[in-house]
Amino acid sequence: MQHDTRIACQRRLSRIEGQVRGLSRMVEEDRYCIDIVTQVAAVRAALKKVEEEVLRDHLGHCVAHAMASGDADDQRAKVAELIEVLGKLR
Repeated sequence: MQHDTRIACQRRLSRIEGQVRGLSRMVEEDRYCIDIVTQVAAVRAALKKVEEEVLRDHLGHCVAHAMASGDADDQRAKVAELIEVLGKLR
C-alpha cells in the first residue's frame, strides 16, 4: 500500500473506531433505535470509503505493476484476486 493511502486509511479507521465506540454507548444508554440505525449506516459508509481507497490503491499500484511487468502468471493472479474480491463486495 502506498504511504499516503496507508496514512489516510489509518486516519479514517481511527475515526470509525470512535464512531463504533459511540454506537456501543448509544446501545448501552438505550438510545432511540432510529438514531442507532442512522449511526450504523454512517459507520458502514465510512468503511466503504476505506474499502474503496484500498482497492483504488491496489489497482493503481499492485495491479498496474503486474500489468507492466509482463509476467503473465502475476497478471493472471492479480486478475483472479480482483474477480474474487469484487464477488465478495456484492
